[in-house]
Amino acid sequence: MPRTESAPAPARALRRAPRWGAVVGRWLRAGLLRSAAILLLLAVWEAAPRAGLVDATFLPPVSEVARAWWDLLGDGQLGEHTRASLTRSFGGFAIAVVIAVPLGLLIGWYRPVAAFLGPLLELFRNTAALALLPVFVLLLGIGETSKVSIVVYACVWPILLNTISAVGNADPTLVRLARSMDLSTPRLFQKVILPSAVPVIFTGIRLAGAVSILVLVAAEMIGAKAGLGYLINASQFNFAIPQMYAGIVTISAIGVAFNQVLVTIERRLSLWRVPAA
Repeated sequence: MPRTESAPAPARALRRAPRWGAVVGRWLRAGLLRSAAILLLLAVWEAAPRAGLVDATFLPPVSEVARAWWDLLGDGQLGEHTRASLTRSFGGFAIAVVIAVPLGLLIGWYRPVAAFLGPLLELFRNTAALALLPVFVLLLGIGETSKVSIVVYACVWPILLNTISAVGNADPTLVRLARSMDLSTPRLFQKVILPSAVPVIFTGIRLAGAVSILVLVAAEMIGAKAGLGYLINASQFNFAIPQMYAGIVTISAIGVAFNQVLVTIERRLSLWRVPAA
């Protein structure tokens, strides 16, 4: 039989390899699709005040807000206020994670303890953190301690309750199988409980990440001399409306970036999961 010659190996590899131009094009199209709604919002924000659809005094065009943001960045105010807010917010968030995750694992593992403490935890979770801000100020003063503490209080509950739920809803078949293999409790947590609980725990952590910023900004509006909440409040009182919106945009950008960092960490910790077909 006549033998057909196959293409050389380098040529076959070249045909199989994706062209960099196509890869970059797909990446740009995906990025444009994800950012289309944001770009549309910015276009409407710029056009509406200039067209007289809204009062430009109270909603200036986004170009003026960007100019005010750049001026705040240039004179160092934005960096100073952002550092103050991030220190308080991320500090309180980190303390809440360190407290809530181990405590949630412990409570979730012992079902009677979870049943006993459940109503009390629900009561505290449904008590608004800002409603307790005067209590924190009275007990801890108006300084940094009260602001960090209110962030810790607000962040603990979503992480704690999600962790308890994640441990309590672990697959009983896997738990029985692990026990049949004579795994110790620490190894059981390491090999079975924690891997299965990571997605639910991180749901609570991501909720707490958003709460840490929102609660802190509100606390800074009430009593602070630095921070993004203070910047927004002071700009409103001084009728510096573009600076006020610049502070709001900065908070939104920080929240989005923080959430993406948490999503990336969650994916790294969930590499064992097999994607659904």
